[in-house]
Amino acid sequence: MNKMSPRRKLFFRALTVFLLLSVLVFGSSAVNLARIQLVDSEQYKQQAEKNQLHDTEISAERGIIYDANGTVLAKSASVWKVYIKPGKIKNEDFKNDLCRKLADITGVELEDIKAKADKSQYAYLVVKRQIELEEKEKIEDLLNQYYSYNVIEDNDGVLKNTDKRLYYSSVIGLDPDVKRYYPYGTLASNVIGFTGTDDIGRSGIELKYDSVLTGTPGRIITAQNGKSDVMSQEFETVYDAVQGTSLVLTINEVIQRYLEDELGQVYIDSKCAGAYGIVMDVNTGAILAMASMQNYDLNSPQSLTEEETASLEEAYPDDIEARNAARNNLLFSRWRNFIVSDSYEPGSVFKIITASAALEENAVSTDMTYTCTGKITVSDRVIKCHKRTGHGTQTLKEGLMNSCNPFFITVGQKLGKEKFFEYFEAFGFTEKTGIDLPAESMPVAGVNYHSLESMGIVELSSSSFGQSFQVTPIQMITAISAIANGGNLMTPYLVSKQLDENGNVIKETKPTVRRQVVSKQTAETVADMMEAVVSSGTGKNAYVAGYRVAGKTGTSQKLASGQGKYVASFGCFAPADDPEIAVLILVDEPVGQFNGGQICTPVAARVVEKTLEYMGVERQYTEKEIEYLDTNAPNLVGSSVNDAEELLEKEGFEVKVVGSGDTVISQMPSYNQSMPKNGIIVLYTQGDDERLTATVPDLRQLSVSKASKYALAAGLNIKISGNALNEGELVSYDQSIEPGEEVEYGKTITVYFKSNTNVNDYAD
Repeated sequence: MNKMSPRRKLFFRALTVFLLLSVLVFGSSAVNLARIQLVDSEQYKQQAEKNQLHDTEISAERGIIYDANGTVLAKSASVWKVYIKPGKIKNEDFKNDLCRKLADITGVELEDIKAKADKSQYAYLVVKRQIELEEKEKIEDLLNQYYSYNVIEDNDGVLKNTDKRLYYSSVIGLDPDVKRYYPYGTLASNVIGFTGTDDIGRSGIELKYDSVLTGTPGRIITAQNGKSDVMSQEFETVYDAVQGTSLVLTINEVIQRYLEDELGQVYIDSKCAGAYGIVMDVNTGAILAMASMQNYDLNSPQSLTEEETASLEEAYPDDIEARNAARNNLLFSRWRNFIVSDSYEPGSVFKIITASAALEENAVSTDMTYTCTGKITVSDRVIKCHKRTGHGTQTLKEGLMNSCNPFFITVGQKLGKEKFFEYFEAFGFTEKTGIDLPAESMPVAGVNYHSLESMGIVELSSSSFGQSFQVTPIQMITAISAIANGGNLMTPYLVSKQLDENGNVIKETKPTVRRQVVSKQTAETVADMMEAVVSSGTGKNAYVAGYRVAGKTGTSQKLASGQGKYVASFGCFAPADDPEIAVLILVDEPVGQFNGGQICTPVAARVVEKTLEYMGVERQYTEKEIEYLDTNAPNLVGSSVNDAEELLEKEGFEVKVVGSGDTVISQMPSYNQSMPKNGIIVLYTQGDDERLTATVPDLRQLSVSKASKYALAAGLNIKISGNALNEGELVSYDQSIEPGEEVEYGKTITVYFKSNTNVNDYAD
């Protein structure tokens, strides 16, 4: 065999190495190619699409929130968000110029924008969300501009100044966005709640129903070139956003305004820490109105008043961190819904629960009598009645009318702690009501109320008249409504319907009876006793002519740190013989008068009267009430002056004739306008007669007779608002037109009266 030459051996050896290297190189490439195509294909596909496509999310509009009549309370509208592309900003001078311009337009802090512009690893960062048309147009103007700068270039050895342009549109853009609007600002703010800049619900209905209200986002997918610049619309695909589900609330915007107006006035007048109220449909549990004072503007929930800001700066002049913490606490307390999230001692309002339980269990009867001496001894302590001299011998109804503590301690002791606690549970005071609002407070035994095991004779006695435990306002009005509707404890609710984007009902809330707590007979008996509280007892300032109101006053000293501070309250329902609505009014830490019978009852009376009138509930006057009713001005236009004067004087009116004509051309008050029976009517007899004017006198702190006398002397009529059946006790405290104003002669002014006699229900 011929031996291979050394040269040939070297050739084959080199060829072998080459083939091995080729196998290794190309084999590795083949393996990588297989891994890319078979294992990591989706990852590389996504990366390629990311480089080739610009994907923008279209925020979905939240569902609309309506009131019970279809009035829009919250809605979303299209706005925009402005973004930058930090990764494409290479020139520092350009970056600084860009940041300054964006800060000027958007109001965003310059340092915040610079911090985002410096993040060159990002291709997209939002500078500001929810910009409206004015800012959007300024951004669009900026997109049409450029930044010009000069550079020196070497052109074949020749240095030359060259102008360069950097277009703002290459690094700034606008995307669709949505913003929540609240057409009525502060109305029902603690109920509706608000959303953050991320369009997520932060409180109230907006938070509780966030997942329902939130829609499905859409997308705009647009091709982009190698420089990451978006190409024309022909390369664009749009997937529309889907609006969220809309809600119809049980809140009635008109009734809500009635409640807020009255709470707002008592908040000012009493200089209190807070004023709260609820109006509930007693038969369904639907909340018709719910309000807290102070409220806040839902369109700017983070804003403080100038006075509040100045106060914080004064309190924390150098400590910014402490000032910000105090500011946040102030905002959180404003957003918090006291009615569902906080508790208070109900005071004497709770006596209606004790009475209901004792009557239901036959522990007492309506014939029961008790002699109040002004105090009662319980174990090792003496508990006083608010009437130090005592009420004497009373029936159960009179004990409730007088809000007698010793009487109801006796009732509670006759009932016994086991039965008392059984009804305390049955009326819902140991559990949440289940209302569809966030952060409802959960009662805790030993914290909010006495457990059965810890309830001794002292705890039973104090609990029987509404002291030494706490409830939430929503619990209290739900219990009051149970007495009003015949004994059924309802689940309160705020959302009646859910609607799709076409307005079709997709879900409807049905009234829910949690349980029957007392019999219809017991409920009617207690309702009759409560009506007497308003007609002749501590609740007399809640009287409304033509509408039989049943209610109970309450005043409690705040526990622990609240020494010397009180919560005044009044709960009622009307009409007493066929209840439609329940109303609960609370005034927290009032200054001056602090009894529920003094400051809460007039508020409730006006809310009840306006609400029932609005609902079309017909008044049913008693014969005695008819005697005190106003009359309507007769039609005198066209009559001779002599005939008109004769008629008016016969009817008991005062008459003033203006002009020398023989025929009445016009009159004041006009035909059919409400006015007092002995009021004044002005008759004008010439077409060119100037209308007479009168200066409104100060009619406050007067009796009915004096207020009427002063008004008549000034040429004005007055309408009495208050319990006219107790005319001798009434003192005026407010009037519909401020003193000193000039009004037309003969105009009718409403003067508000209340009694301060026998309306106290608090014993310290």
